[in-house]
Amino acid sequence: MRAGSRRSSGFCSSATILTSHTATMSAEKSLAEGSPAPGPVPQDRLRLYSMRFCPFAQRTRLVLHAKGIKFDTINIHLKQKPGWFLEKNPDGLVPVIETPAGEVVCESHITSEYLDEAYPEKKLLPASPFGKAEQKMMLEHFSKIIPHFFKISSAKRKGDDASGLEAELKEKFTNLNEHLVKRKRSFFGGDTITLIDYMMWPFFERLEVFGAQRCLDHTPELKKWTELMLEDPAVKATIHSTDHHKAFFKSYQDGEPDYDYGL
Repeated sequence: MRAGSRRSSGFCSSATILTSHTATMSAEKSLAEGSPAPGPVPQDRLRLYSMRFCPFAQRTRLVLHAKGIKFDTINIHLKQKPGWFLEKNPDGLVPVIETPAGEVVCESHITSEYLDEAYPEKKLLPASPFGKAEQKMMLEHFSKIIPHFFKISSAKRKGDDASGLEAELKEKFTNLNEHLVKRKRSFFGGDTITLIDYMMWPFFERLEVFGAQRCLDHTPELKKWTELMLEDPAVKATIHSTDHHKAFFKSYQDGEPDYDYGL
């Protein structure tokens, strides 16, 4: 999935090979232009090209952890992208999945759906065609909400009045809350976490960073959903503290994103 500012801003791009893992955080420094290309992907795992603070790449990490897939991580420096990474994905965006056969899959929702199909154990998408379509419709709807997070953050940083933007986001959160209420669900796909929950979560993890936390007021079911998501093992394996998110986001807004913050 794309976000309007990702291509040029460097918000979602960084790289270094990690040891293989199924339940550990990405903890290696990013690889930049001039770094040597990594070798072939080992036969017993996948490789994820990521950036530690990218919400889109976190979607794919959540799915990898939730399904227990063995993978290595290479974090990419998105403002100084290695040439070998651009050969794999000319758009220069993360996440990117590479298989031992050299197959490359890009974009957060596409990589996530690919993983759910290629590794059918613990399915995250429903089996029925309508169930799959419903999740895709929810994701399409949520993709229209994402820009509001960045607009609110930008307005507050500039000292502009963000009340109108906050009112719009509150209305959208109210609609999400009603979705849970009407269907009597704990999660957006049912009584257990499914793919749509993982596609939405990274942006709720960053609500305080965006300055949008109070938009959750008066949406008790949506707030309860965030609390339940925090208990999920995959979320725990990929989460950053609010302080770390804030520090990275400030460096990003200042034009010098510190992809290796905290290492």
